[in-house]
Amino acid sequence: MTMTHPGLPFAWVLATCVFMLVLSANMLLRNPAPGGTAKTISLANIPVLGAFVRGMTGTPVLLLLLKIAAVCVFMLIIAAGLSGSQIPERNIATVLTWNIWWTGLIISIFFLGSAWCAVCPWDAMATWLVRRRLWRRAHPNNSLNLRVPRRFRSVWPALVLFIVLTWLELGVGVTSSPYMTAILALAMVLMATVSLAVYEGKAFCRYFCPVGRTIGFYSQLAPVELRPVNTDICAGCKTLECYYGSETVEPCPTHLVMGRLKQNTYCTSCGNCSRSCPDNNVAWRLRAPSREAIQDARPHWDEAWFMLGLLALTQFHGISMAPFFEGWLLSVASLVDDSGRLLLSFSILLFSNLLVVALAYAFFTRLTQKISPHDMDFKKLFSRFVFVSLPLAFSYHLAHNLNHLLRESSGFSTLLLNPFGLNAQPLSMMEKHSRHQEILFSQDILFALQAGLIAFGFWISMKVIQHRGNALMPEAGWRLSPMISFAILVTGLHLWLLMQPMLMRF
Repeated sequence: MTMTHPGLPFAWVLATCVFMLVLSANMLLRNPAPGGTAKTISLANIPVLGAFVRGMTGTPVLLLLLKIAAVCVFMLIIAAGLSGSQIPERNIATVLTWNIWWTGLIISIFFLGSAWCAVCPWDAMATWLVRRRLWRRAHPNNSLNLRVPRRFRSVWPALVLFIVLTWLELGVGVTSSPYMTAILALAMVLMATVSLAVYEGKAFCRYFCPVGRTIGFYSQLAPVELRPVNTDICAGCKTLECYYGSETVEPCPTHLVMGRLKQNTYCTSCGNCSRSCPDNNVAWRLRAPSREAIQDARPHWDEAWFMLGLLALTQFHGISMAPFFEGWLLSVASLVDDSGRLLLSFSILLFSNLLVVALAYAFFTRLTQKISPHDMDFKKLFSRFVFVSLPLAFSYHLAHNLNHLLRESSGFSTLLLNPFGLNAQPLSMMEKHSRHQEILFSQDILFALQAGLIAFGFWISMKVIQHRGNALMPEAGWRLSPMISFAILVTGLHLWLLMQPMLMRF
C-alpha cells in the first residue's frame, strides 16, 4: 500500500483563482504607476544583526567555521550512503539530502539569497584540495587557469546538468537510494575540483552547477543583495580589488565587478569583494523582494531558456509524484514497447514536459508580438518576458516541497540517534501512517501557506509582466493579455497539481 499526502482543498483553490482573476482584470483596466526609486537598507546598520553581518563580511573566520560544519555534515552523508543501511527512510543520507536540505535550501533563498553558495561543501572541498589553503589567497593557485571555452561560457551546461539531475532523481530513483545519493554527491565534488584545477576562477559555480544556477536565478526574488555603498567610489576605482582580489583575498570567483553589479544571478555571496575593497564600500542590503526580477535583471538568451527549464522541471516533480503519473508511464511504455525500469518512457514524458512548456511560452510570446503596435523582435520579447517564469516556478517549488518537509520529517530526531540505519527495518504501515499524521503544525496552516505562496507567485508574475511590458510598449494595457494568460494557465496547472494526492518520497 502506497501512502499519499492529501491535496489542497477546493476552497483554497477557489479563493486563489478569484484573487488571480481580480488581479488580472485590475492590471488590464488601469495604467500602472511608474516604478519609483529603489529603497534599500544596509544590514550593517541594523542593531545586533549589523554586528554579525560586519563580522561575516570583515573576516573569513566565521564563514570558514560554517564551511567546516557543512563539510562535516556532507562527509556524514557520504559515509552513511556508502556504508549504512540501504533503506532510504532509515538512512540519514537520503532523508537529510532530499527531504530537509533541498527544501530548506529553497526556503533559505527566500530570505538569504545565494547564502548557501558561500558555505557550499562541494566548492569548499574543491578549493581546499586545489588551492591547499583554508581561506587565504594561494600563490600560485595550483590551477592551469585556462579560459573556459566560448561554447561553455553560458548557463546551457548548467541547464543540461539540471535535466540530467532531474532524470537521475526521478527516473533512476536516486532519491530512494542512499548509495546513489552518496555517489551523486561525490560526483559534484569531483566536477567542482576538476573545473577549479583546469579553468580560471570558479567556472563550475558560474557555468556548470545546476544547484548554484537555480539558486542564482531564484535569488533575483530575494530581499537581500550585495552592492556598493557609494557608486561614485566604484566609478572612480582604478584597481578593482573586487574583481582581481588583493594580496590576501581571492578575486571574485564568478568574475563580477561590484560597480557594475545589478543582479544576484552569479553572485555566490563569498564575501571576497567586501573583504578586499580598500574603501569598505561593499555591504549587504535589504531591498524590496523581487524588484530585481521585476525590473532590474537584464535578459539574455541562454538565461531565458534556463528560467523556462526551471519552470518546466519544477512542475514535473509534482507531475511525477501524482498517482496518475504511473498510468501515463504505462501508456507510453505500451506505445514504445518499453519494459524493465521504463526509463525510456520516463525520458519521453520528461522531455515532452519540457517541450510543452517551451512551446506554450513561445506561443503566447508570438501572440504578444502579433498584437504589439510596434515591430517587436520575437527573441527580444521572449527574453524580456521570461522572467515571469521565476516567481511561478519558485512559488510552486516551495508549496510542493513544504509537503515533503512537514509531513515526512517527523522521524528525523530518531534518525539522528542511528544515522546509518544499522539493524533497522523498513517503516511499517503503522509507522508510515503515524508520520503521515504527525506534521510539524496544523494541516490547515499548511494549506494556507501553499495557497498563499501560489497567490504570491502569481502577484509577482503580474508585476513582472506589467513593468517589462510597459517598458517595451508604453501603456500596453490589453496587449499584455497573452502573457497574463500564460501566467494564469501555469498557475492553474500548479493549483491542480497541489489538489492531487501526492506520493510520499519514502
